[in-house]
Amino acid sequence: MKQAPRLSLQAVSRDFGAEAGVHDLSLEIEAGEVVCLLGPSGCGKSTTLRIAAGVERQDSGTVLIDGAMVSGPSLHLPPERRAIGLMFQEFALFPHLTVAENVAFGLQGRDKAARAGHELQRVGLGGFGEKYPHMLSGGEQQRVALARALAPKPKIMLMDEPFSALDNRLRDQVRDDALALLKEQQTAVLLVTHDPDEAMRMGDRIALMRAGRIIQIGAPYYIYNHPVDRRAAAFFSDLNVIHGIVAAQQTETAFGRFFTPGLVDEADVEIIIRPQHLKVDRDRSGRPADSPETGVAAEGVVERARFMGSTSLIEVRMGYDGSLLKATVPGAFLPDPGERLWLSLRRDRCFVFPCRKQRKVPTPYLPEGSEQISKKVTPADHHQQVARA
Repeated sequence: MKQAPRLSLQAVSRDFGAEAGVHDLSLEIEAGEVVCLLGPSGCGKSTTLRIAAGVERQDSGTVLIDGAMVSGPSLHLPPERRAIGLMFQEFALFPHLTVAENVAFGLQGRDKAARAGHELQRVGLGGFGEKYPHMLSGGEQQRVALARALAPKPKIMLMDEPFSALDNRLRDQVRDDALALLKEQQTAVLLVTHDPDEAMRMGDRIALMRAGRIIQIGAPYYIYNHPVDRRAAAFFSDLNVIHGIVAAQQTETAFGRFFTPGLVDEADVEIIIRPQHLKVDRDRSGRPADSPETGVAAEGVVERARFMGSTSLIEVRMGYDGSLLKATVPGAFLPDPGERLWLSLRRDRCFVFPCRKQRKVPTPYLPEGSEQISKKVTPADHHQQVARA
């Protein structure tokens, strides 16, 4: 018999009137799984976390832990009765208590000092028990907060941007250590973040939120490579947007034709490509040969090139329509402004979306209020394009 999810939110809603809330949100998390709620400020991430914690009561819907209701129409258990751990951006350590006393706070039993010492050892702070919080670095304070949250051995850990106050290098180490400990303990984790890199690094699944709803959920690889719409794709990286007009289910661009089946004639579409998926060639021997993988090359002029450390970022003004495209190239590649380059793009890394802002005619293929669904252009598509071009 299949076990119930460790944490389940079922059709949860919370209305704040003019402020953003949560609308009919459902989410399940298994034991040992890390799910990241990702989205911009004000999209409902923290409200969802507070509902799961019991700090906020939903207007409708239910919250279950291991299949047992902890919050519903006639029941609302407080946080201390939900077997959950809480971690926030603020470390919230008691300044008048030692590190060991902070970790032992809230524990019961004669062995609580020993349990606190054990948790400090697990987070790499053995021997720090007699220090006070003001004597520790930010990273050490966050480790103390983690040890305190883990000490009661919670079934569920709820984390609201707990690593955002740390510098980048320290943040990576602390969250990797935290993730290892949580996985070891088979704790179900719901992590709120606005940082896509953090979500990709920590999450087994990512739930992308917008305006109080989960618009897409899946493994990091899937969310990144199959975005539900342009805004979802833009949340994970910079984008190049190439506009075109549909004619006979095809769209002509500087990079050749794209098949856009199901879209009505004269509708405006956006072809999306990330900078790392543009290929750059110097203008030395004419236009590079067409290929099924990279399509037709288009010519442009360098406006700016910058070295970014592991990559170089090149901005190119396209001769076809005057648009500005950005390409990233591994290592140091710094062509001079005014130099002519050929750009080509990975067809299998392109996404085609109907364009709401600039559409020419009503689009019966996109019901009003629905999410846009991407069509990935494949190398097989391009074989046909080259044959027909």
